[in-house]
Amino acid sequence: MNLDKFDIAILETLQKDARISLQELGKQVGLTSTPCWTRVRRMEEAGVIEGYSVRVNPEKIGLPETVILHVTLDNHSDEALFEFGQALEAIPEVLEAFLVSGDYDYYIRVAVEGTRGYERFLRERLYKIPGIRHSKSSFVLRRLKQSLVPLRRSSASGNE
Repeated sequence: MNLDKFDIAILETLQKDARISLQELGKQVGLTSTPCWTRVRRMEEAGVIEGYSVRVNPEKIGLPETVILHVTLDNHSDEALFEFGQALEAIPEVLEAFLVSGDYDYYIRVAVEGTRGYERFLRERLYKIPGIRHSKSSFVLRRLKQSLVPLRRSSASGNE
């Protein structure tokens, strides 16, 4: 889908505050409500806007630790990868999971209560999934950056 400057401005604004009123959104991007709503609906229907959500601070709800797991599977068949992905989707502590190239098959971001919570997560959830050959864990000491999707690319990339 081709996005013009108004579409990009709408997306940037919604990424910062998805609860903004349509009137305020239009005002911020330089459109009246009707064309602004039409653009939002078009981007929703095209799948550019996948949905709206709330960012929850995991620490405030008793999940202060984030762990990055590196996992290698025994089998790399389509079926094995699909089943492992399905199993990860069913685990609430798993925040994100990526099938990756390189030394490991998956990078998985997990939220847990602490080291005891993580040990329980491994024992009761992750290691019950068949086919894991190897895993390595790294506790996140501090999050340095959490970004929105970059919509305006720098002129250094030549895409502006």
